[in-house]
Amino acid sequence: MITHIVFIALKPENKAENALEAKRRIEAMIGKVESLRSIEVGINFTDKERAMDLALTARFDDREGLEMYATHPAHLEVIDFIKSVAEYTKVVDYEN
Repeated sequence: MITHIVFIALKPENKAENALEAKRRIEAMIGKVESLRSIEVGINFTDKERAMDLALTARFDDREGLEMYATHPAHLEVIDFIKSVAEYTKVVDYEN
């Protein structure tokens, strides 16, 4: 199993609305991206300086599934939206 975790820092303008829209778009990939086994999205509620605004955890059977997800048209649409509202992102991929 592969776990893919992404942390997103959003731009300050329309942050709350963009967080909700990002969550909606990310969750909508379930059933569209065949290799995506599960996905969980959380919107941060803490105001600590080192906090990120949004986190997602996705799971795949193997590295090939993660690669298929990375290039899937539904995922690329989400990435386009995230790029338009994010200051930066961080990622961790690991096998478990």
